[in-house]
Amino acid sequence: MTTLQTSAILQSSMYSAAPSLLKKGKVMAILDIPKPRTRNIPLPNLQELELGRDFITSLNTTFAQKQAKTNSLVIAKLYTILEAVADRVEMHKNIGEQRKNWNSLLLTSINGITLAAATMSGIAATTAAVGGAPVVALKMSSTLLFLAATGMLLIMNKIQPSQLVEEQRNATRLFQQLQKQIETSINIGNPTDRDVNEAMQKVLALDKAYPLPLLGVMLEKFPSNVEAAVWWPRRHGSGQATSADYNGWNAKLEKEMRSIVEVLKKKDEEEYLRLGRKALKLNKTLAISGPFLTGLAAIGSAFVGSSSYFGLLAATFGVVGGGLASVVNTLEHGGQIGMVFEMYRSNAGFFKLMEESIESNLMDRQENGELFEMKVALQLGRSLSNLRDLASSTPSRKVQDIHEFGSKLF
Repeated sequence: MTTLQTSAILQSSMYSAAPSLLKKGKVMAILDIPKPRTRNIPLPNLQELELGRDFITSLNTTFAQKQAKTNSLVIAKLYTILEAVADRVEMHKNIGEQRKNWNSLLLTSINGITLAAATMSGIAATTAAVGGAPVVALKMSSTLLFLAATGMLLIMNKIQPSQLVEEQRNATRLFQQLQKQIETSINIGNPTDRDVNEAMQKVLALDKAYPLPLLGVMLEKFPSNVEAAVWWPRRHGSGQATSADYNGWNAKLEKEMRSIVEVLKKKDEEEYLRLGRKALKLNKTLAISGPFLTGLAAIGSAFVGSSSYFGLLAATFGVVGGGLASVVNTLEHGGQIGMVFEMYRSNAGFFKLMEESIESNLMDRQENGELFEMKVALQLGRSLSNLRDLASSTPSRKVQDIHEFGSKLF
């Protein structure tokens, strides 16, 4: 209103001053300024302003409460999964200790039975050779002990306790790793439903990769084809490649990661699969030889004391077969060849997981590029400069000509 009054006063003063200016011979252009229309403009009163402000505040409060409720529900779900993971850690740890005891106790028992049976067979042969007391009791005892050892060896070789221990050891470590990841997600704050789904999928994938029961779902101990262990859910990329310069990624880093994938696939993973095939072949040979030798010793001890030549041959089978069976059993289960095979399979799986992780990030750039490069370097036991040197040397020559492996840890 003050502005409107001021403009009206200025206009009236200009009209009153015009004749005097003309009389003095001065020329002045007078603008025809239209008279402003003054009308009452409705303005919101103080009460309406306060009502609008209260409404906006109420909307913000409702949204914040809904967001807090959603976050609290997500955190509650993560804590539920965390409890289940912690329980699985203890379960796999306890069962691993139990199966470790199986391996040592069964090995000691079977070797004791086999050596006792071989000793009885030798005593029976010596007694029969000098024409001493009847050797039927010794022959029967020796034969029964060899048969018992054969049956126990067949069961032990089927379940491979040392390999079972390694499976539970890997499961314990991986569940502990998952437990730390969930705790980190909660501590950093603002977890989402995606974090919950990923945690659930990882738990189920680990349950499938390392089952607890023996009957029905036990992993095949002598597979026809050696493959890398898989304990993670399959990654599903977005299907579209993101631009190169995004989230810390660039063309140089992308080329570096592709070179690392090539080295891991052709060198590290392939090497551990090759070693796994050798360990499996050796384990198969020993698993067949042990029961075969104890069975042969059982047959030989049963014919101890027969005709001179045949009785000597039977005694040789009984004593030598029993001794060799103990040696083979000690090499297989004391040397834990099954554990070595599972270790090679798991190492190959580790590199396969790294390959899939790198390829997934090359596609959708989920993780920051610089952070991901440091993570890959730590997993391979290399410094960042060392990792870049390895990547830079790969494109200039064939992978078969590279003698250096990607990992320096194992």
